[in-house]
Amino acid sequence: MADETNFGLAAIEQIAVNAHDIERAVGFYRDKLGMKLLFTVPPTLAFFDCNGIRLMLSLPAKPEFDHPGSIIYFNVDDIHRACETLTTRGVQFEEEPAFVADMGAYDLWLAAFRDSENNLLALMSHVPKEAK
Repeated sequence: MADETNFGLAAIEQIAVNAHDIERAVGFYRDKLGMKLLFTVPPTLAFFDCNGIRLMLSLPAKPEFDHPGSIIYFNVDDIHRACETLTTRGVQFEEEPAFVADMGAYDLWLAAFRDSENNLLALMSHVPKEAK
């Protein structure tokens, strides 16, 4: 048995995102965001790979579970190029790329958009400082 005094949660294996139309949501995540579809369990579930973390799209199991999800921030190397690519695929941004904070070694930039199910998602980029 593990030492309970040293126990702490750390690794995320799966994140669930509510969807009202799984087929439509799969199209958005696969075709517009370019995410790798792992498998589906029609008509209620679809699973995508996010660099080792599973993203599960699911119909709400009960009315009390039917609510917007937390914002998922996707890390990208070049936020401006990522936004341009997604925009050409039909993704509409609510917040264009914007500087958020000076983190010392890099600047933090964010941009936000909604998926086909109206969940808020975001891009996050660590922009290296220019060599002086």
